[in-house]
Amino acid sequence: MNERPMVLLAHGAFAESALWSEVLTRLRARSIEAVAAATPLRGLAMDAAYVRDVIAGLGRPVVLVGHSYGGAVITEAATHAHDVRGLVYVAAFAPDHGESAFELMGRSPGSMLAHALVASPVSTGGVELTIAHDAFHRVVAADVAADRAALLSVTQRPVAQAALMAALPAGVPAWKRLPSWFAFGDEDLVIPVAVHRAMARRAGARGIREVAGASHSLAVSAPDVVTAAIADALRG
Repeated sequence: MNERPMVLLAHGAFAESALWSEVLTRLRARSIEAVAAATPLRGLAMDAAYVRDVIAGLGRPVVLVGHSYGGAVITEAATHAHDVRGLVYVAAFAPDHGESAFELMGRSPGSMLAHALVASPVSTGGVELTIAHDAFHRVVAADVAADRAALLSVTQRPVAQAALMAALPAGVPAWKRLPSWFAFGDEDLVIPVAVHRAMARRAGARGIREVAGASHSLAVSAPDVVTAAIADALRG
């Protein structure tokens, strides 16, 4: 029980595990063991089950870190996982029972995501979403260099629309029983800053880092801030 937790990072929609590269480099420099999961992005229950499988495979306590939709994933995953020591929300959704990412995003004005989405039907059923390449830099990564933002755009992974519309199944979300830390930017054009502040406040966050001028791509534009939040969570 005294074993130092590993860090498990879960990316969100329109991203892949390399989103965490700068953070992983900094965690390694601090001798902090971490792994970035490749979340399927097919549905909230399915994605949470996958993260629980990764936790089980690690065989040791973990601190879960989620970005964007990944925040909903870690919230649900931790509900039925017994080796989670804390939650870190990085520009992420922290839903309560019955809340979805889409619903939370619209709680306050300021999100530009809905106008940037491109929907495509899937042959197996349903619709998946991507962000239009000509909107990606401004909406998702305005404080990231243009060439880096372009790379993020062309490597984005589509998300099933149903995943972003899914209500959190957990009757008691994990942030009500586990300590949490939040980091977000006040220029986030995906999740309005007022929503970030409200989620952190209701979760009784042990630490809140609000970065002036930062976009939704906090793990890329402010990796030192994200790393510091994770280090706080490891210290408890």
